[in-house]
Amino acid sequence: MKKTIKYSLISAALLSSLNAQTVELEPIKVTSATKTLQSIEDVTSNVNVITTEEIKEKHYTTLREALSGIVGINYTSNGGLGSTTSIYLRGAGNNRTLVLVDGIRYQDPSSTSGANIQHLMIQGIEQIEVIKGAQSGIWGADASAGVINIITKSAKKGTSGSVNLEAGSFNTKKFGATISHKTSKFDIKLGANKITSDGFSVQSPINEDIDKYEDDSYSNLTISLKAGYNITDDAKITLNIIDIDALKDYDSFGNPDDKSMKSDISNRLYNLSYAQTYSNHNFTLKVEKSDFSRDEIGTVGAWGSEYVKELEGEYNNIEFNDNIKYNQEDYVIIGLGSSSDDVNYILTDSSNKQKKNKNNYIYLTNSNNINKIILTQSIRYDDYNNFDSKATGKLGIKYNISQNIFVSSNAGLAYNVPNIVQELNPWGAVNSDLNPEDTKSFDISMGYENFKATYFYNEVTDLIEWYDPDGWGGNPAIYKNLDGKSVFKGYEFQYHRNITEEILLSINYYLLSAKDKDGKNLARRPKQTIKLSVDYYPMDSLHVGVFGEYIGKRYDKKDDTGEQTGKYTVINLVSNYDINKNFSAYIKVDNLFDKYYQVVDGYATAPLSAYIGINAKF
Repeated sequence: MKKTIKYSLISAALLSSLNAQTVELEPIKVTSATKTLQSIEDVTSNVNVITTEEIKEKHYTTLREALSGIVGINYTSNGGLGSTTSIYLRGAGNNRTLVLVDGIRYQDPSSTSGANIQHLMIQGIEQIEVIKGAQSGIWGADASAGVINIITKSAKKGTSGSVNLEAGSFNTKKFGATISHKTSKFDIKLGANKITSDGFSVQSPINEDIDKYEDDSYSNLTISLKAGYNITDDAKITLNIIDIDALKDYDSFGNPDDKSMKSDISNRLYNLSYAQTYSNHNFTLKVEKSDFSRDEIGTVGAWGSEYVKELEGEYNNIEFNDNIKYNQEDYVIIGLGSSSDDVNYILTDSSNKQKKNKNNYIYLTNSNNINKIILTQSIRYDDYNNFDSKATGKLGIKYNISQNIFVSSNAGLAYNVPNIVQELNPWGAVNSDLNPEDTKSFDISMGYENFKATYFYNEVTDLIEWYDPDGWGGNPAIYKNLDGKSVFKGYEFQYHRNITEEILLSINYYLLSAKDKDGKNLARRPKQTIKLSVDYYPMDSLHVGVFGEYIGKRYDKKDDTGEQTGKYTVINLVSNYDINKNFSAYIKVDNLFDKYYQVVDGYATAPLSAYIGINAKF
């Protein structure tokens, strides 16, 4: 039992971003904070980590589900599984948070949301890192609100594998399998994850039964390859390939019974890197490419206008950096690279538009560990062909007063470049004058044993928002800059502790103010959320978990107008049973009390639903 309890303690401790020294096991290490591997104790940034143990116990299906327990994160979704989903990190929209999969950018330049996280399934994940606050000084323009890095499991020594089977509500079926092999010379891991679901109607007028309308199905096949070859003891080549093919039914605007509309999605990520250690230098050269394509089946023009039929986005990047260690615990990272975004789309009249952005960049990060004080400084310069060049940076400090007490603070400048498709806007009017956003970010945190409190303040100049006065797209619907400064500020509180040897309690509270230059509340951001989880371990082989989330006041439109989509609580339940060391079974129940709610006006959410699964490993 103690081993199980310790695993859960690690999850809770990381979710709280408290000093991992309070746990008797090794502290978790993260890579996203400075582009190098660090103990979480040595990171000045505000970090939350979802560990493999938590993923195993809670049996998440999607990335959105996994992130929903993190303080400071909320989401909106236009329907069920596979529907358009946006993550709000400290109130900032989806395209302001950089999403990485094994370090590969998952930002789609042809998507207004940036990262299409609704197609990222949870299978074979080692950990998920969430770095909050402006990170442009390290990662560039896509990271003005933060970074989410999904790290998949690597091969273990010898030959091993796993299988997962799950079935449940809405005729949902899930199959996942991995097989890996590792020697002293090379390692390789192959994984596959297949999900099919009849789903439920994407659209549904508020307070109406979703069973009145036709179901909108979803399927997703994700295949991944992770391989490495040790040329020498100090040099290694690694290759990562991730292939996502998905098909989602959806409804045309105002027609919940539309059976013609489908989105055929293909996302492919590639990364080839070479790492070399020489003396106190760690060199890395990487080439990465991300391809995104989407075929909108059944799309037709509305009111005489032409709609987008096919979308293609491509991201390419080549980067070199050198991590130079000096003194005993200090290092400096110097890097440079060149990247490009390319978008091409075809309308229903067969006309097409294409545009490309290019960027050359250079960056430097320095970290010093002086007794109990950690100092981090980052600076980066981006030279765009279509936008003004920009220098961004970040300063961080952390003081570990004692083993159980710390204070940390971060300040940064960030730069968010518009997605190409926001400029071209095939759903409305073109805005060739769309400007990048400038962000100033600050946070300060204090941690004491099982408690952590954070205050954050983010100021965004020229915030980019969708403006649609008619409510259905077309002219004059447009992406435009909101003049002046929009302010996102608030508090995060996190607490966890063992109530008894068998019961672990975790709770967090989030208070947000998100206003434009006129002091009007921005749309779809809840003013407060409370997230609670209770894990019960009555015996070594059994775990029962109850997880709840309260969403406070939230309105579908700006200035507290439109439908009220907040003020509700959803409770989920999961139970795991270890049959033996190689087999385990589980059951999970979502929306245990069948709460009716909508996170976006007119779009359905799942009622009470249940799933049963089995895991096997060898």
